[in-house]
Amino acid sequence: MYKRYYADKIEKLLEPGKVLVIYGPRRAGKTTLVSDFISRFSGKVFFGSGEDRILKNILQSQEIEKLRSFFSGYDLIVIDEAQKVSEIGLSLKLIVDHLSGVKVIATGSSSFDLSNKIGEPLTGRQNILTLFPVSALELSNQFGKYEIEKTLENLLIFGTYPETLTKESIEQKVSYLKNLRDSYLFRDILELESIKNSDKIFDLLQLLAFQIVKEVSLNELSNSLDISKALVEKYLDLLQKSFVIVKVRGFSRNLRKEISKTSRYYFLDNGIRNSVINNFNSIDMRNDQGELWENFLFIERLKKQTYKNENPNRYFWRTYDQQEIDLIEEKGGELFGFEFKWGKGKVKTPKLWLKTYENAKYEVINRDNYFDFIA
Repeated sequence: MYKRYYADKIEKLLEPGKVLVIYGPRRAGKTTLVSDFISRFSGKVFFGSGEDRILKNILQSQEIEKLRSFFSGYDLIVIDEAQKVSEIGLSLKLIVDHLSGVKVIATGSSSFDLSNKIGEPLTGRQNILTLFPVSALELSNQFGKYEIEKTLENLLIFGTYPETLTKESIEQKVSYLKNLRDSYLFRDILELESIKNSDKIFDLLQLLAFQIVKEVSLNELSNSLDISKALVEKYLDLLQKSFVIVKVRGFSRNLRKEISKTSRYYFLDNGIRNSVINNFNSIDMRNDQGELWENFLFIERLKKQTYKNENPNRYFWRTYDQQEIDLIEEKGGELFGFEFKWGKGKVKTPKLWLKTYENAKYEVINRDNYFDFIA
């Protein structure tokens, strides 16, 4: 079992009168994380799923006496798949307001639906965690730096979903990722947005998979898919909010040469990206080594900073004359530029970057120095 970053932190975040909300993609380990905590919890626990009809009816009744009668005597209430319950936020508010001393955890795989249902009713009454697939930070904390070095190419190809990491053979890893792609990837979007046909969404995802770490034109996507630009934007938004992709905008301080109106998209997991294009070839047989490396570094950096509660603004930087930097972090009034290189050749700092942002930092991240950057 992998020790998750939050494993020893849940107790401190559980407060009477507040709900601990744990978001994250399907199969990332939310239920396992909570179950591990429950096994060490000394009080009486109720654990139920939002998919359970009886529990759903009780919660959706929003009747204080029904809720008090059903949950009375429990020290901890856990609602898994909470996004399945209509108006779950109001139901949870009634529980924490009227059951004195009770602690509550709600987990959900769909941030856009769960946040909409929970957000306003629980204003000031929630602590929020986001659980990603296993991070390099967690692996190094548990097994040390050597584990990352030893498995690096596997991480680039098969990603870091917990079950992928535990599969022993390449065939098992590929089979699991394809099943994850086909069975879980779009479930929240199709169920919660009443989209009956996922073909266009999958086609969009394939286009993004072939363009990771590159700017994406909404007009080109619209023309390629033969759907409206507005629908492309809607699907991109849903894919972000259901933990499939991450959007990054261009950085600009209004210099005429800087490109700021386009975006780049990263996949939350390299294995999912490779399953979308059905390419699990080894690193030395691929022509997208640099893209996989950049996607991996960006996402692992995101995981690390999220877990450590460091939340810089993130951008890429590019000019019309092709000067570029892969990642810009803006925090505390300072700018940090990072260039990602799979190879070990020398890289020159873009002259316009140095001239325009004199006090900004710049660093090339390669296979010699990447560990501290992500772990």
